[in-house]
Amino acid sequence: MLEKRITGVIAEDETLLRESLVQLLGQVWPELDIVASCEDGGSALEAIAAHRPDVAFLDIRMPGLSGLEVASSLVDTGIKTELVFVTAYDQYAIDAFERGAVDYLLKPVARERLAGTVARVHARLQRGGQDLAQLQALLLQLSAAAPPQPKAPPLVWLTASRGQETRLILVDDVAYFQADSKYTVVMTQDGEALLRKPIRDLLEVLDPTMFKQVHRSTIVNLRAVAGVSRDESGRGTLRLKNRPETLAVSQPFMALFRNM
Repeated sequence: MLEKRITGVIAEDETLLRESLVQLLGQVWPELDIVASCEDGGSALEAIAAHRPDVAFLDIRMPGLSGLEVASSLVDTGIKTELVFVTAYDQYAIDAFERGAVDYLLKPVARERLAGTVARVHARLQRGGQDLAQLQALLLQLSAAAPPQPKAPPLVWLTASRGQETRLILVDDVAYFQADSKYTVVMTQDGEALLRKPIRDLLEVLDPTMFKQVHRSTIVNLRAVAGVSRDESGRGTLRLKNRPETLAVSQPFMALFRNM
């Protein structure tokens, strides 16, 4: 009888570090089948929900959703994936990780440390996998202990093009942003314009309290949302105040809207 394959997802926004981790895992855990390699938290959340991997390696600080926010959403949806957090910030996290049910790796990731992590994850998988209650308690502890991240003031204006015209758009007037290849469509009440910036870069400069990722390719302004509905599969639909179309919300992102 063939053994069940062990699957994994990697989420790291720095390309060289992501590729290095993939290479190291190939050396110390060749049986691991990496089903997705992601560069931001939103893509990681969707990949984990789609593939239900045995293990996920999550960078704590990523554009959009952080590794902790991805993990919290997984707890809300009951997905029992073993988690390994990857961090360059050990000053607040190590004590909590040492007492928790997950592992951590410090950047740059050392082969010896990774080998030890793989052994512990493999042992937990054989014992039945992640304890969601224990993970939730750890996430609350980490969130409370995490130092504030210094950030520049949120973006107020942006420059986008409509045909041959360049427009100056107030960010508060944007209903939503949607990925379009290497560019981003900016949708306002008056119509659409094209921003020459990938959507993942916007996640770093928008006000996170007002702009939420609802799909790997969509960021919505909560001020523009009229209502949220959910279908039997758990996917959601957003109605907008000043636009006729609706926006799809991927099932794993619905947890972010539970209080609406």
